[in-house]
Amino acid sequence: MSNWFLYVVTVLVWGSTWIAITFQLGTVAPEVSIFYRYLLAAGLLFSWCHYRGLKLQFNLTAHGSFLMLGVLLFSLNYITAYYAQQYITSAMTAIAFSMMVWMNIVNARIFFGTRAGWRVIGGSVLGLVGIAVLFLPQVEQFSFSDMTFYGAGLAVLGAFLASLGNMVSQASQKEGLPIIQSNAWGMLYGSILTAAVALWQGREFNFDASPDYVISLLYLTVFGSIIAFGSYLTLLGRIGAHKAGYAMVMFPVVALLISVLFEGLELSNSIVAGMILVLSGNVFILRGKQATAKIIHSQPDHEQPLQLATDGSENTTLEERLLVIPE
Repeated sequence: MSNWFLYVVTVLVWGSTWIAITFQLGTVAPEVSIFYRYLLAAGLLFSWCHYRGLKLQFNLTAHGSFLMLGVLLFSLNYITAYYAQQYITSAMTAIAFSMMVWMNIVNARIFFGTRAGWRVIGGSVLGLVGIAVLFLPQVEQFSFSDMTFYGAGLAVLGAFLASLGNMVSQASQKEGLPIIQSNAWGMLYGSILTAAVALWQGREFNFDASPDYVISLLYLTVFGSIIAFGSYLTLLGRIGAHKAGYAMVMFPVVALLISVLFEGLELSNSIVAGMILVLSGNVFILRGKQATAKIIHSQPDHEQPLQLATDGSENTTLEERLLVIPE
């Protein structure tokens, strides 16, 4: 699959998962829904590996990488985002997670010695400014207090954890660990950790058998987890975290466009201007020669980023639902 195809799949799927996540809120605790999602995703991936005869036995070093992948990409980053949104809006959480573009640039430099070119830096600046403009009304209403600082800190911590997860995935691919099996084990470990956190919090492991909950859970599992993460991490290994990470900036644009098309959201000047800036940054970053290069696992230019903030409240505004990450 071409890099552009993988990028489009990642952005479109993760940009649309907020619709499914809105049907997950209410009856079942968010942590428990995340546990169901990744346990089911891991089960499906293990079944696929068994059907295809793919290797599932790995040494302890590999399992250490799988464990870190699960902790950073499939568990703690989601949980941290939920807690953050108890104190700040999803728009502010999205802005915080968009900073992962810069975190990936810095971490890739620290861990792999990868330098970001002027296109990546310039595109990242345009993208982050575009995200701020997209949610300008929410930014203008943002009031500083101890609790909002605490929430913002949690959101930034979640983005940093996700960025570290990108580095773990990139390092694993450089060591030759296969993406499908890595995701299967990582999602299993992540689901176990999330279940432990839910138990520690005293959450009830109930289930909502309504069609809305079941269908949305399946969509998040198959598309939001298996397909999107598979596409994204493959892309990360090909073009590096500093470029693939820009997908985090593109999700809000897709979510807003879907809302305009299906929920009657009216286009405002801030939305149009923000979209133009984000798309301009996207063109800047992805027009480089490496964006169409074929996969070369031995190059030190492999990297990756992550995911999404989700809102744990049932009564969310449109803007608060738009940036829910699929995660």
